[in-house]
Amino acid sequence: MRVINTKEIKQAVFQACQDIQFRYSKPMEEAITHYMNQEMGVGKAILKVLLENSELASKEHIPMCQDTGMVVIFLKLGQHVHLEGDYVMDMINEGVKEAYDVAYLRKSIVKDPVLERVNTQDNTPAVVHIEMSHDDRCEILLSAKGFGSENMSKLAMLTPAHGLQGVEDFVINTVLTAGPNACPPMVVGVGIGGTMDQAALLAKQALFNEVGERNHDPRYAQLEQEWLEKINASGIGPQGLGGKTTAIDVFIKTAPTHIAGLPVAVNINCHMTRHVHIKL
Repeated sequence: MRVINTKEIKQAVFQACQDIQFRYSKPMEEAITHYMNQEMGVGKAILKVLLENSELASKEHIPMCQDTGMVVIFLKLGQHVHLEGDYVMDMINEGVKEAYDVAYLRKSIVKDPVLERVNTQDNTPAVVHIEMSHDDRCEILLSAKGFGSENMSKLAMLTPAHGLQGVEDFVINTVLTAGPNACPPMVVGVGIGGTMDQAALLAKQALFNEVGERNHDPRYAQLEQEWLEKINASGIGPQGLGGKTTAIDVFIKTAPTHIAGLPVAVNINCHMTRHVHIKL
């Protein structure tokens, strides 16, 4: 039995909440540079500015974007892990609260979604999903989800009669409808299968993939590439001002589903796609 004190989780969350705000991941920097070299005119200029913005944010230790997001965490716990110390959910939220305070990150969370919308003043609570595994590992997948892109995400309860073409139409139309509102170039997560809630969760999980990471099933890997090409052929371009780069990548995750159903969810990230994978 492996013992982990929840203060370790708090510290990891505290550090991660800051690190992801101040610079693109290396794979994303490389991808934007790659697409910048293929662009012309305003599209090329915008991608160059995005890279410069990341460099400046890192140098000055200020966030790349004013929307520093809602923290979303997938906590993966092995059944052979024993957590000791304070309640893990409290520790996660303490890590978020302290990070957003010391790093002067914008606090964007309201306690009640409809009736009051009063700011919690500390960017908590985080959205936390806990997954169990059969080992003794503890992993934290953490992202800061901005709502320019989150608001453009959609869910459809298709039927088997819609088939692959129906799924593709829904995915492509969702991204093209999002257009400039999702701060392209985007990263697109697609969840297919399960139930309504699982499809949405799969789409969110897909956004933790690194640029260039393909689905292990070659059929879905091919779809990822084909859909990326169709999205980029739209000409929406960086920040919606035209160009070849509307999306950086498309990721698909699937799950078994009911014989009568075909749930599909699309979750979109802006170009920053702030996330990190921590192994304790």
